[in-house]
Amino acid sequence: MTSKQVLAVTVLAAVLVWSTVMTVLGQLAAVAALLPSLGLLIQQIVSALSGPSARQSATPAAGDC
Repeated sequence: MTSKQVLAVTVLAAVLVWSTVMTVLGQLAAVAALLPSLGLLIQQIVSALSGPSARQSATPAAGDC
């Protein structure tokens, strides 16, 4: 992983930890506000961990259409 990907995963994981703490402390409004970002967090972590080779293979070649 590049340093940019590591930074993105770190920041997104921090958001997840923060929202978990707020939920444990009883701030249910924080859960409703952060549900969309949780989906984005999971998508970004999977994307960062899979690397660029997986993203390139997912796109069809020009003659495959």
